[in-house]
Amino acid sequence: MSGQLIGAEGSMVPPMGNRSSGTDDAAARPGTTAETNAAANTGSNVGAQLPALPWRVPLDPAPWWAWTLFVAPFIAVPALNSWLWMGARDFLAVGLFTIIGASVVRVAGGVVLYRVEITATALKARTSLLVRSLAWQGVDDIEIVDGSVVLASGKDENEINGIAKDQTVYAAAVMQAARDSADNQPVRRTRPRPGIGVVCVLAYLVLAVGAFLYRWQLV
Repeated sequence: MSGQLIGAEGSMVPPMGNRSSGTDDAAARPGTTAETNAAANTGSNVGAQLPALPWRVPLDPAPWWAWTLFVAPFIAVPALNSWLWMGARDFLAVGLFTIIGASVVRVAGGVVLYRVEITATALKARTSLLVRSLAWQGVDDIEIVDGSVVLASGKDENEINGIAKDQTVYAAAVMQAARDSADNQPVRRTRPRPGIGVVCVLAYLVLAVGAFLYRWQLV
């Protein structure tokens, strides 16, 4: 696995998910000379002129299958639930279909709703149901690994994937510049908060359960 480590000066020395660093360190993941020079030059340019913040990281568009999986439960599950006859086994089926559909909405929503934003104080990533924030003062290293940007924070590594292929180096350089600019700012640590995915799941539950209740005039 090749990698690049962005130093504090912007020179080169990759979904937001956590992964254990283990025994693998930056020294064991040297980058190629061309990648190192390109990232170093990009880091210098960004350091001189930081883009307007907040800045959204350019991501690859969600694939068609993710959109299909995300939308299908909103239509299929309410239709199935309204078709079932009312009975003890049907209540179990309604519950099973609803749970499966909610899981599909949550997983597919992690792809469709995924967004990463760089602010002056932190990196914000919207995943399936949560918006997570990582303060720049808590970031030890920024590294590019296999097309993803990895932010090391203590023993944890937060991976930002799905970045457009031609924008990975630039996005990492912007993160490094924002991190450098935040050195003298107070630390603002925030807990993960609910995102738009929660609204989508709640709307799905209302449709799925409501279709069954309305069909049998229980509401």
